[in-house]
Amino acid sequence: MTRFRARGLTQAHVASLLSVVVLFPGSSSHAEEIPNEPASVSADPDGSLTPPVPSAPPGISPALATVENGGADCAVPALPTFDQLQDIEALPDPFTSLDGTRIAAKQQWACRRAELSALIQEFELGPKPTKPSIVTGAFADGRLSVSAGEPDNIVTFSAAITRPADAPQGPIPLVITLGGSSLTSEFTSRGVASLSFNNGAMGAQGGANTRGQGTFYQLYGSDHAAGSMIAWAWGVSRIIDALEITPAANIDTHHIAVTGCSRNGKGALVAGAFDERIALTVPQESGAGGSASWRISQVQHDAMPAETRDDPNFTTQTVRTAQGEQPWFRANFGQFATPNVPRLPHDHHELMGMVAPRALFVLDNTDMNWLGNESSFTDAVAAAEVWNALGLTGTMGASQVGGHAHCNGLPQDQLNELGAFVDKFLLGRTEVDTNVLRSDRIQPDRARWLPWSTPALR
Repeated sequence: MTRFRARGLTQAHVASLLSVVVLFPGSSSHAEEIPNEPASVSADPDGSLTPPVPSAPPGISPALATVENGGADCAVPALPTFDQLQDIEALPDPFTSLDGTRIAAKQQWACRRAELSALIQEFELGPKPTKPSIVTGAFADGRLSVSAGEPDNIVTFSAAITRPADAPQGPIPLVITLGGSSLTSEFTSRGVASLSFNNGAMGAQGGANTRGQGTFYQLYGSDHAAGSMIAWAWGVSRIIDALEITPAANIDTHHIAVTGCSRNGKGALVAGAFDERIALTVPQESGAGGSASWRISQVQHDAMPAETRDDPNFTTQTVRTAQGEQPWFRANFGQFATPNVPRLPHDHHELMGMVAPRALFVLDNTDMNWLGNESSFTDAVAAAEVWNALGLTGTMGASQVGGHAHCNGLPQDQLNELGAFVDKFLLGRTEVDTNVLRSDRIQPDRARWLPWSTPALR
């Protein structure tokens, strides 16, 4: 079988990831070393590397990766063509590799994650370019300026960083909000800085006819295959690059969160999935292209009465309508519209799973049929099995509660749950309880959608 090797991570670099150092905000330079197993990098017979997934004491997310893509050296088999894809009626098994074998060890998750990344880029979102050769950052008057590109073509963008008035003088955690967020105060009230990223300027979402517009496409060309959500994820990664080399910004780059709501919630999930330096990902009411499953959403849509099946006030968004709404996806994603939805070789429980072993908290609204209430919560329950398999229950959570407006007015219990994730995974308060996986209405049909078993990865 033909195999392709991604570039950018040497064997020595992978080995260095075996020793994970945790420095929570305000801690001394004496770090706690998290034990890992196995104690060496394994090599496949063809010489390719299988990077480990760091283990961690209960309650601590092994989130402190220092690279954007720790699986860059994984050998990913050649992907099938669209014509070679087979129907998968249930949610695909996240633990079955492309060669048909199931992973059995925690250290194998990194390369299984690389396979999922390749599938999602190839068939849905488009390719995310690696870090360009030039990335610089500057901080002045409360704004971070980022320049990125190659010697013959460099783009520049900026974003304001707001630091809580009572924050300590040293580096503090940061939340990056896509398009602003009603949740910002839940972070800043805990001493977390905020950065509002104008993702629409990075990759336009002004209608289907705005494909190829924005800062990302000025660098890579208007015909680049990436949809706008990958453009946003690329922009978030360059922000992190710039923060890492700009001490004047005074940000703890080991404790960065990303969030957004609705269309920007989709983008927050994609950004968190595709950059391992993000410690906490919080997609809010993200629906199709976010926390919802394409398969379950299609079934939910088809079960609607004929007179309301295509009414956005009643029905659920599907591949067909999402692909036509905005250039969020690669241009040919529409080939998976009904009746071809089951041909997708992945689904969004696996996009969420790509965040593992880092922290993920999914916020949803049961009242939002359009966003796929049944679809989103069932998908989150399926995604949680990845963390369960890694022995990290409580590092991923989901809370779906209705009775409030879209993106606003969350009940206090949901805000408290979010606060617990911020406290634990950005502020290091390891005693906080983050075991939450609940909906006020939806009971997932596990027999139909999760026919696979969850391995206890050794």
